[in-house]
Amino acid sequence: MASHPFHDVAIVGVHNTAQARVLEGQDARSITLEAALGALDDAGFAAADVDGVVGPTTADFLYQSRGGPMWRSTSGFGIPALLDGAMAIACGLASVVLYATGGAGSYRADRSATAPWTRPTNEFVLPFGMFTAAEFALMARRHMHVHGTPPEALAHVAATIRNNGHVNPAAVFSGRGPYTAQDVLDSRMVADPFHLLDCAINSEGGAALVLARADRAATAAKAPVWILGGATDHVGPAYQHPPSWDLPGRDGSVAGWVGRRAAGQSFAMAGLGPDDVDACEFYDPFSFEIIRQFEAFGFCAEGEGADLVLSGAIDPGGRWPVTTDGGLLSFSHGGGAVQMVQRVIRGVQQLRGECATMQVPSAEVAMCSGGGSGALFNDVMLLGKERP
Repeated sequence: MASHPFHDVAIVGVHNTAQARVLEGQDARSITLEAALGALDDAGFAAADVDGVVGPTTADFLYQSRGGPMWRSTSGFGIPALLDGAMAIACGLASVVLYATGGAGSYRADRSATAPWTRPTNEFVLPFGMFTAAEFALMARRHMHVHGTPPEALAHVAATIRNNGHVNPAAVFSGRGPYTAQDVLDSRMVADPFHLLDCAINSEGGAALVLARADRAATAAKAPVWILGGATDHVGPAYQHPPSWDLPGRDGSVAGWVGRRAAGQSFAMAGLGPDDVDACEFYDPFSFEIIRQFEAFGFCAEGEGADLVLSGAIDPGGRWPVTTDGGLLSFSHGGGAVQMVQRVIRGVQQLRGECATMQVPSAEVAMCSGGGSGALFNDVMLLGKERP
């Protein structure tokens, strides 16, 4: 018996719909269906091949396709949902699992600049103005105070990722650059230390992935990409409490290093380490999160993330090219849980060698993440070309 829990699980289909600030004529249901059909087409599968769905809205696909009865999980938040689907396949509960999600139309009836899920009416948000940028800013400022991280490092991250999106024709902000670090520093302040260009955009779109058991993956239209490792870290409910870097957890951990445990578990599962990673498809709600994740995931020591990013390691052609499609800063920050699986989709495309822009040459291993310190969770997935 294979010892790796996901030895028989592969990702065989991925799809992003068009992403835009506003997708006229679309709603969450239509864009999710479009994403689902696109991922199935990418895999070379039909709706009838699906015997498992994961995500809060995929039951609608199940009903419309008349595909039931089948296995279903309502887990809907990116990497944890994909891990649910992978575990269902590993346990023999399904052989082909579809994950699809999307947000458009009435989902964003409020067209204000701040995404609706970041403005819950709880006691810390409504009276005191605690919004997402402020939550992540608290974590960034604490790190800067302790480690002396300069604002120029955050600006370099933002400029790098936005420039990746600038050259990506599929990005919402395609052609909006190029940017320099000084451009970022010169943009207006939103929540100290974040300037406007340090912050994610707000948009609409859909995304979907298809997972399959190894024997089914062998019949897919494209080479399978394997799940080498994956884990999740959560330390509280997202967007409800002002986050504190030093919020204590088990075994002496603190909230500021959320994701460290998940990364360690993922690397251990894969039998790999940071030096084995070729592409870092890290979640980028704000520029500082990239620096923090490099430290939390073990690519460098605490306080050395600024030096790492300023060294050119994250640039195109660098040792660890980061968030290569433009990420949340430039590619898309779609509705629902769309943004939570974009990194995995891009990781799959990197390993397939099919990125139209910023393809990492001969990429064998991609590390993908979701969430961040201000949201009090961080999820990790390692993908590879070789079966574990």
